[in-house]
Amino acid sequence: MWFTTPAKLNRAGVVGINERNGNLIMRYNERRLYPLVDNKILTKQLAEEAGMAVPKLYAVIETQHDVARLETILEGREQFVMKPAHGSGGDGILVIENVTAKGLRRHDGTHLSFDEARYHASTTLSGQYSLGGLPDKLMVEYRVQFDPLFEKISYQGVPDIRVIVFQGYPVMSMVRLPTRVSGGKANLHQGAIGVGIDLSTGTTTSGSIGNEIIAEHPDTGNAISGLTLPGWQSILELAARCFDITGLGYLGVDIVLDKERGALILELNARPGLNIQIANFVGLGARIDALRSRVRQPESAEARVAHARQAFAQ
Repeated sequence: MWFTTPAKLNRAGVVGINERNGNLIMRYNERRLYPLVDNKILTKQLAEEAGMAVPKLYAVIETQHDVARLETILEGREQFVMKPAHGSGGDGILVIENVTAKGLRRHDGTHLSFDEARYHASTTLSGQYSLGGLPDKLMVEYRVQFDPLFEKISYQGVPDIRVIVFQGYPVMSMVRLPTRVSGGKANLHQGAIGVGIDLSTGTTTSGSIGNEIIAEHPDTGNAISGLTLPGWQSILELAARCFDITGLGYLGVDIVLDKERGALILELNARPGLNIQIANFVGLGARIDALRSRVRQPESAEARVAHARQAFAQ
């Protein structure tokens, strides 16, 4: 655990929750645009229309009649993910390894009977996992086959790459690694690891669990720094283009690396968290301030990424 003062954090350009809400989210994200990212079905449609790769959508369960037909809807499927369309924080997501006579076998080896799966689907539709508790839909989509690059520094689940994009420019990134504590989920609030990435090279640097700085994955014992992500330019361009399709000026873009399909957009977030600063040991404020005047000049995604890689090398 490390300690410091608010004054030192301010001088280091660390963005706090009030500044994020007032000077970034409220200022750069028009509320009318939120549904484009809060609704994962709509996000997927937008990305596909722009020719951007996403996990394939197999089915959408929208009504209790659909819930009753769950076995029929899932017939012929082996590996897939069931996800609330308006979920957040990784809650309500089921990763299914295969379908057996007993029901659905999850990624951690546990089984879910069809009755339990129908109950999960029904509660999802009622808003159990949605933002604001509003009625929701349940997506059934392709299960990402994660790149073996992460085998030595991940526990079950699928690691993902979070890129913070300001007015179309990538400003900071990290890879989120599932752990035993997080239950195989890449969610920092559930115990996953955030590992900073040098924006210039795509190489992992420092890492953290919560507010603790770490050098090794707690479950595998392997070092988490020094790993260079393949196709880094393409990953950043994919993230930068999400500004073009949503119009949101302050955006968290989550990308996964599939071993067969490459980089896929998993989801977008109009209220991205701030732990990425701990993972990178760098404040967001100075980087965003450096871009405020530049964003008045329209540039292509390629040019925006080229500038960010040069300006924010660590």
